[in-house]
Parts: sequence; C-alpha cells; structure tokens
Amino acid sequence: MEELSQAITITLNPTPALLDSLYWITLVAVIVSSASGVLKAGFKQFDLFGVIIIAIATGLGGGSLRDMLLDREVFWIRDQVYFIASLGSAIVMFLAARMLVIPGRFFLVADAAGLATFGIAGTLVSLMVGAPWLVASFMGVMTGTMGGIFRDVLCGEPPVVFQSPLYATVSWGGALFFIGLLYIRMDVTVAAVAAGLGIFMARLLAIYFNISLPRFRFKS
Repeated sequence: MEELSQAITITLNPTPALLDSLYWITLVAVIVSSASGVLKAGFKQFDLFGVIIIAIATGLGGGSLRDMLLDREVFWIRDQVYFIASLGSAIVMFLAARMLVIPGRFFLVADAAGLATFGIAGTLVSLMVGAPWLVASFMGVMTGTMGGIFRDVLCGEPPVVFQSPLYATVSWGGALFFIGLLYIRMDVTVAAVAAGLGIFMARLLAIYFNISLPRFRFKS
C-alpha cells in the first residue's frame, strides 16, 4: 500500500485559478447544504433561530472539522462570505417554504447536491495541503457527510448516512474518481464537475432504486 501511495502522487499548487475553482465549489456546497438543513429542520417545526442553527451546522460543520484535522484556518472564519451565504440560504429557504409548496423529497436532492460539492471540495483542499491521496479522498467523505450528521443529531434523528441508500459510499467513490482524473492530468475544474455530477447522480439513483450496503446482523 505504501508503494501504491508513492506511485500515485498528486501535487496541486494553489494557483489563482485553482483557488477560484475551490471558492465557487465551496460556496455552492455551503448554500445547498444549508438549504437541506432548513428543510430537515422544517419537518420538526423549529422556529427561525432553530432553523438557522441547523442550517449553519449543516453548511459549515463538515468543512470546519476537515480544516481542524488538517491544521488549517477554518474556512468560514478566514472568509465570512461563507457564513453569510449559509445564513442567507437559511433565511431564504425559511421564507420560501412559507410561500411555496416544497415537496418533502426535495430535501434529498439538496442533500445529494451538498454531498457532491463538499465531497469534491474536501478532497481538493486536502490535496492542496499535501495530504496523501487516500487520506485526501476520505477527507472528502468527511467533509461531505459530517454536516449532515450534525444536522440529523441536532434534529434528534439517526444520521441519514448510517441507514440510507448508498451515501458515504458514493462520496468516497466520487472522491477517488476525482483523484484519478487529476492523476491523468485532466483540468481541475473539469475533473471536479465530472466527479461531482457522478456523486450527485449516483446518490439519486441509489435512492430511486433503493440500493444500499448489507446491514450488520447477528447470525440467529
């Protein structure tokens, strides 16, 4: 495994173009993840403050944990635009739900979009700070899933990631696919879009066809 890790070495220098791509991917991730938090909190009939807290935990939680583990400044503290985007997404979605009919299953679409965008952003950040490719891929999974875990725990429900059709699995697969595309020298932005769409579509297909991993059970 060590020889494989050395054979697959990807160095991403933080060029202005790369940082710009990371900025927009992360911003989209924050907005859609925060929206999914609002929709989940809406099922619990939380008030506006409760909805905002859930949205912020969902939109900023995974990236915050990633940055602390990578020993880098937390992204939304370094640039408060992300915090403002999360707050704005929460308020807009809160008001929209009072004026428009939003299907309950739309939560799953927003959640899948957040899983995809944060999964790619987390992988990209980890590669930029020099993390090994396998660690970087798992950091992508953590970034994509931890916000949802925080959201579900705060809503008093078992995390979706532990019981839903393929969730972290498609995130990890997409992160590894993204790294593979970078290894063959594909443009970072193109690779990010391709891998992100792959995660998003795979998650929706898993939900539609109810595809999941085997569950643990004791032999009776």
